[in-house]
Amino acid sequence: MRSPRPRLRQVVLDSVDARRSAEFWRQLLGLVYRPGHEPPVVGEDDVAGRDWLNLRAEDGSPQLAIQQVEQLPASTWPSGEVPQQLHLDLSVPSTEALDSAHELVLRLGGTLRLDRSDDDEEPLRVYADPDGHPFCIFVAAEVAP
Repeated sequence: MRSPRPRLRQVVLDSVDARRSAEFWRQLLGLVYRPGHEPPVVGEDDVAGRDWLNLRAEDGSPQLAIQQVEQLPASTWPSGEVPQQLHLDLSVPSTEALDSAHELVLRLGGTLRLDRSDDDEEPLRVYADPDGHPFCIFVAAEVAP
């Protein structure tokens, strides 16, 4: 009998401000918090945010986890000083959606690293989240549900 293969459960990102990072990704991707990981009421201690926060899809399936760390050298990719180590690829169905996502990323505190939105074959932009994790948003004919 063959043993079951491991399955990717979620991607974990380190952050010097786990709550800020979780909010960035939650709002950008339309995710929800795992029960018990929601932001506290204003003025209350953010116990979960001091350690580990989990984000899920609307159906409850795990997507991202954010782990609090003391230090994190921000990637400088696509330039070469500090490598990317990992990046997320996100896609949208059109250049109009790419422009809309661009505005959202900036409003949420992301920064633009590279703009190839005028590329005929694969329009894309490279960003960094508030902790410096790089990610790309590109136009793809089909977007997974």
